[in-house]
Amino acid sequence: MPPKVVRRTLDLAGVGVPLIEITGSSDGPQLTVLAGVHGCEYASMAGVRTWARALESRELHGRVRAVPVLNMSAFRARTPFVVPEDGKNLNRCFPGNPSGTLAERLAHATFTKLIAGMDAVIDVHCGDMVEALEPFTLYETGPAEDRARALAMAYGLGYVLRQEPGPDRAVGGTTSSAAAQIGVPAITAEAGGCGLVEQAAVDLHVRGLDRVLATLGMTEAADGATAADGGAGGDGGPTAEDLSRFIWLRCADEGWWEPAVGAGAKVAKGQVLGSVTSIDGASTQEVISAPADGVLLFLTSSPAVAADGLLLGLGAS
Repeated sequence: MPPKVVRRTLDLAGVGVPLIEITGSSDGPQLTVLAGVHGCEYASMAGVRTWARALESRELHGRVRAVPVLNMSAFRARTPFVVPEDGKNLNRCFPGNPSGTLAERLAHATFTKLIAGMDAVIDVHCGDMVEALEPFTLYETGPAEDRARALAMAYGLGYVLRQEPGPDRAVGGTTSSAAAQIGVPAITAEAGGCGLVEQAAVDLHVRGLDRVLATLGMTEAADGATAADGGAGGDGGPTAEDLSRFIWLRCADEGWWEPAVGAGAKVAKGQVLGSVTSIDGASTQEVISAPADGVLLFLTSSPAVAADGLLLGLGAS
């Protein structure tokens, strides 16, 4: 029997957010799938839209709540990274603050209505407008760590990154970290980049979400969606490479960023990754070298960088 499908607008802190509720004919887990936490990450949004539409005709156990675009004001304004009303990165604001700025209130409402009490949460991302990216999944330490790792492995991308609290942590306030703190297994899945809707990246997200459903026992495995299939870069499922550190590198001063390697490159400690030169091209201001062996998980693709500008993210063991 096909599931019951309800499409409606959910009020989250005064923001009208599109919500697709898909309820199966039998009981099962409760899954939330989010996309568009950042307003210009289009491949991930397209993946959730495509996947949710296909799920409407499949047998389902339990309930899926899918949000194809959460950060609606950033989506409408084509604003990368931040909520335009307050300039804050929504994925640094969880679990949020009901009395804060718009990003903080939106994070709180999302956390309260779509994350808390769920059996699993998948936050689907890709590289924003100026980010090239190598597909990977990320999960957090905590009481739900084993279940979150299983979901990350099931998604089937080439790298799986485990994050834990500490002074070396790249970022906090994310959906997956907030979920982990209350014992909800959650992952962040990244595929696609540079604000493009590339079919290969969309397909990775559709296939990954199907694998998550099968892992949770909500559906039968979709055709071709076994956990051993390869993700982008060749290795997926149980053969994914484990990473335990996420090292973000920034420049000291504004300038012109010239990367020497691309996203997905495996690099050695001390290897030159790029340089920042003066805007007029007359001098080299900074040479960026790898602080450890690892793989470039994302890379700023724009030459324009500000002081303390983010250049790249290195995944290391």
